[in-house]
Amino acid sequence: MAQFLYTLKVTRPEMLVDGGTPSEQDTVSRHFARLDRLASAGKVLLAGRTQNTDPSSFGIVIFEATNGVEAQQFVDEDPAVVESVMTAELFPYRVAAVSDHLSVG
Repeated sequence: MAQFLYTLKVTRPEMLVDGGTPSEQDTVSRHFARLDRLASAGKVLLAGRTQNTDPSSFGIVIFEATNGVEAQQFVDEDPAVVESVMTAELFPYRVAAVSDHLSVG
C-alpha cells in the first residue's frame, strides 16, 4: 500500500468561528464519522486540523491506498468535499517517523 496525504480547507472560513450552518455541521459530522470509521479499519493513519480559526486553518488526512487513482477516489468521496464545505488537495506521502507518545484528543 502507498501512503497519501490530503489537505482540507473550509470554503467558508466564518464557519471556523461561528460553528457553521446546520447543513455544514451535518456534513462535517459525516466527514469525521467517516474518518473515524476508516481509522478504526486501518485505512486512515492520522487525521486532524490546525487549531487556529483564521482563513489559514487547514486539516490533513494521511491514509493508505493502492495507487493514485484509488487515493483520488478516496478524497472525492469525502462528504466535506462532495458537498463543497471543504476543498482538498492530494499529495503522495510517506510517513518517516512516528512518536510512541502520539495521543488523540
